[in-house]
Amino acid sequence: MKKIFFLFGTRPEAIKMIPLIKACEQQPDKWQTYVCVTGQHRQMLAQVLDFFGVTPHEDLALMKPGQTLFDITADGLKRLDEVLEREQPDVLVVQGDTTSAFTGALAAYYKKIKIAHIEAGLRSGNKYSPFPEEMNRKMTGNLADFHFAPTVNAQENLYAENIREQVYVTGNTVIDALLMALDLIKDAPAYKEYFRFLDPAKKTILVTGHRRESFGQPFEEICMAIRDIAVKYAGQVQIVYPVHLNPQVQEPVQRLLSDVAGVHLIEPLDYPYLVWLMQQSYLVLTDSGGIQEEAPALGKPVLVMREVTERTEGIAAGTARLVGTSRKAIAENCMALLDDEALYQQMAQAVNPYGNGTSSVQIIDILYKVL
Repeated sequence: MKKIFFLFGTRPEAIKMIPLIKACEQQPDKWQTYVCVTGQHRQMLAQVLDFFGVTPHEDLALMKPGQTLFDITADGLKRLDEVLEREQPDVLVVQGDTTSAFTGALAAYYKKIKIAHIEAGLRSGNKYSPFPEEMNRKMTGNLADFHFAPTVNAQENLYAENIREQVYVTGNTVIDALLMALDLIKDAPAYKEYFRFLDPAKKTILVTGHRRESFGQPFEEICMAIRDIAVKYAGQVQIVYPVHLNPQVQEPVQRLLSDVAGVHLIEPLDYPYLVWLMQQSYLVLTDSGGIQEEAPALGKPVLVMREVTERTEGIAAGTARLVGTSRKAIAENCMALLDDEALYQQMAQAVNPYGNGTSSVQIIDILYKVL
């Protein structure tokens, strides 16, 4: 039996790690599973863990008022020193590009514990965009022993950095989680009731936006584009924007969009409610990484409101389009999808490059063999 230590702190990490945890729990003769959370996003994290039925063994409780990247990194390392010394896992698993992923990999390296990096090899090519994620994933990649790349493109990124050993292309576990969630919410009336304000006769546009590199003028541009779309298609579309709690998101969104007819500004959604809304939507405007992968699996075109993206496979496949943060570009691309049925179907029917829902089982099987 091997002891596997899962470390994560944010909701997106949890969503992509839970299928791996479940895969290990289904093989109790092979795996002793240990789940450790950092406590950074406790409220948002708790609802995902509850929904999927996962109970952490350890909470590092790193969240404190006004914390910085310095605090998360330093405090995380100190706490992990104690926990890893006590637990002595065979492998520590981190996901993606968060500061907790990098800190976990660094702590495991200091303890000479094997490191598995899930969703390895994503690159934007700009170390400040996204910040600090681009460098988090690069540094984690240099520390990791096993690299699970979601696509061939991600694998080639690792090869270009001379990371060539123990690199595996497995698809993305976010698709596994999405399929699990769809099964859990199937036929549940609570979701329809929650969104009773929606008019089924109108096309729904889902918006998510929270990237720190867009704070300031780019966020104002995003808001004005949403305003333009709502005004032009009044009575035909409804725009739903679950607004991130960060004050630098809340302020421009509330100031520029709270009085616009057809725009529904709502609180951040629990993961299953977000999945349900995505399923009902006509198209998605986002700067989220996970949604760029999830929405195409549901046949929803995605417009990516960022200047660069590390998820270039979706752009190449035609499931997503990189439109930047300019008011004009966002509005024009969205209007094109609303007006041109052929263009819409071309994106909606493009093949999702991020896997078929078997990624977690592939990863766990590979890990057991190499360990």
